[in-house]
Amino acid sequence: MRRWLINIRKEQQLTQQQIAAGAHIDRSYYAQIENGTRNPSVAVASLIASYLHIKPSLFYSEHLSEPFETALENSPITIAHCDLDLRYTWMFNPHPDFKMNTVIGKRDEDLDYNDGIQELMNLKEQVISKGVTIRRTIAFPLSEGLIRYDVFGQPLYNTDGLIIGAATAASKK
Repeated sequence: MRRWLINIRKEQQLTQQQIAAGAHIDRSYYAQIENGTRNPSVAVASLIASYLHIKPSLFYSEHLSEPFETALENSPITIAHCDLDLRYTWMFNPHPDFKMNTVIGKRDEDLDYNDGIQELMNLKEQVISKGVTIRRTIAFPLSEGLIRYDVFGQPLYNTDGLIIGAATAASKK
């Protein structure tokens, strides 16, 4: 079952029928994708992702990222992508205070608000507006106390060379 997909649909207050219509597929086919009994083709994943404003790679991340996940398993590293509105489109290994299914489609300030969040959002805004890579140490108040992260941000580009968001890699110091 793709709980993350169900949660995104519900957070956007959409029905399976609305998403299926928006992606130009049959509702029963979408239901099978959502419950995990069918995998969408790349084209269908792209249509659904476009309708929901997420990255199509989310549908395949469990198959494509096994070596990546194994290498970073239990590491203090979080990697994420966001769109031009700073909404998360992908995340790997979030801090335990955050759950993957509550992060996608949200901005940092939707999840929490503190000085660290504001610094992170400023970093991503600068990466996107200036088209540069930026590295900063940012402290976040988390459940285990004030934790400092070495945060690296860089622009994300589409195939036409236009900036479509930012990628960040954050490592606990």
